[in-house]
Amino acid sequence: MILEIALIDILPGTHADFEAAVAEAVDTVLRPASGFVNLELRHGVERSDSYVLLIGWASLEDHTIGFRESESFVKWRELIGPYFAGAPQVDHWSEVFSTIL
Repeated sequence: MILEIALIDILPGTHADFEAAVAEAVDTVLRPASGFVNLELRHGVERSDSYVLLIGWASLEDHTIGFRESESFVKWRELIGPYFAGAPQVDHWSEVFSTIL
């Protein structure tokens, strides 16, 4: 699995609307996407206008080609993009190992 990590700064005062838009986008756009595994949204503690999206993909190509080059990505950005204070920083990560306590 590939983990997409997107660091997103949003416009001040739009937290509830952004979170609702992400929930809608996940249900309507991301869940049906080929290779989508899971999503976790985290809110910044020290930086309240910052979020981290952790999205699992079966492969890098499922995200970079299958999703990013589709109309689904356009819809994804239409739903969540209006809340961005700037361009998100997006990187992909592969697992080395994990542990559960």
